[in-house]
Amino acid sequence: MTNIPPLAFDLPAVARKKLTVDFDGGNQSCEAGVLLLRAAEQKVGVITRLAAALPDRRDPARIHHRFTEIIGARVFGICCGWEDAIDHNRLRDDPALKMAVGRLPETGAALASQSTISRFENAPSKWDAGRLARALVDQFTARVTPAHRDIFDIDDTFDAAHGGQQMTLWNAHHDERGFAPMHVYHAGTSLPVASILRPAKTPNGREVRTVIRHLTRRLQTAATWKKANIVWRGDSHYGRAEAMEWCDDNNVDYIFGFPGNSVLHAMVAEAADHLRFWHALSAAGNRAGDAPKSRCYKALWYKAGSWRAARRVIARIEASMHPDPTPDDPHGMRQEIDIRYVVTSLNDDAERLYEGVYCQRGQMENLIKLHKAQLASDRTSCHSATANQVRLTLHTAAFWLMHTVRAQIPQNHALARCECNTLRLRLLKVAARVIEHGRRIRVHLPSNLVERTLFRCLALGLSPSGP
Repeated sequence: MTNIPPLAFDLPAVARKKLTVDFDGGNQSCEAGVLLLRAAEQKVGVITRLAAALPDRRDPARIHHRFTEIIGARVFGICCGWEDAIDHNRLRDDPALKMAVGRLPETGAALASQSTISRFENAPSKWDAGRLARALVDQFTARVTPAHRDIFDIDDTFDAAHGGQQMTLWNAHHDERGFAPMHVYHAGTSLPVASILRPAKTPNGREVRTVIRHLTRRLQTAATWKKANIVWRGDSHYGRAEAMEWCDDNNVDYIFGFPGNSVLHAMVAEAADHLRFWHALSAAGNRAGDAPKSRCYKALWYKAGSWRAARRVIARIEASMHPDPTPDDPHGMRQEIDIRYVVTSLNDDAERLYEGVYCQRGQMENLIKLHKAQLASDRTSCHSATANQVRLTLHTAAFWLMHTVRAQIPQNHALARCECNTLRLRLLKVAARVIEHGRRIRVHLPSNLVERTLFRCLALGLSPSGP
């Protein structure tokens, strides 16, 4: 069937000039920034690595879409905001996306449709999904050189389920069914190392130990990471006795949040009373609302009932004033003491460990937000848990490409620390006219593109040949 464009039509005049709209602009795309993602993939090779990790069991004589093309189109689409497989029914003939996966923009065959992508996501076995997860760890060790101390943040987030997906559980806190995928990021580079689909429940000690053990051993299989100083960091959900015992037995360091109890409170009671006294004195010389907070830190050795040996615990004690209005004194204030604990195998100064090491894990919350909210990694809507794990891996690959593009931006530029949505709006969602000649393909970008200088800089800097 011939694709006949709609007829031209008129709109209300602009400054007394007739306004006519037609569909004769030629072969154009609104995703020209995908060429930057193509250059980022050529630099880091995450899509190529994932495709190589999957065994292709299809009949070679009937293959129209190679795994690199299917994964590439899917990952590039996620980066550009097309997070659902059904979106690719509209993107099959997009000239920029076709070039990104290695096909000619006009004469090249159409890309994979939604049905092909869905079959691809549901075809892998759980062993194949494991191969993809290991490929992501190998991607990290191949691209990152270990530093003096490498901290790996581990945490989970809630993903709501809206159907009959396998592995979902009811979560009373969120009041709905869903998943709680576990994410691991490298603190030094903010790169994702692993994303593991799991039910929406608090991880137990055996599960935390299994994840830490497998990831640590996989990291250490790389020649450059055999003697790396690995530190695991997480909140109190991950400070499990089984995980810490394995770390102690294998010379792996850790720093985890730890819930307080009456024994620990008694051990720091003297320091808390001392802080309360001096904070009350300092607050007496200030207006009630301007009294500064006071903090002190104490390191102690503590052995819980489930631990086989005592471990170092850091207590952070904070005194502050809070509003406490009464009928007699509407501006009344009261003093409160807040005590937080972390358990660690590190021997640094107590304040430095808490403020400079443990509290820095807050950055991981921002990374999970980017991964989930801006790269839509919560689109785990397949019925099969294995297929949802494959989807989670593809969204993690999209995170790799977006991170690679942003890392190439000069540090003095306003977009050097931008979020994925900003990067997408400013650099990826760019209109372009694509013309395919006999020996050359020309891409015409808008003359008034705001970030045209940065676009050119990134394209040349990410290219394998360099600028």
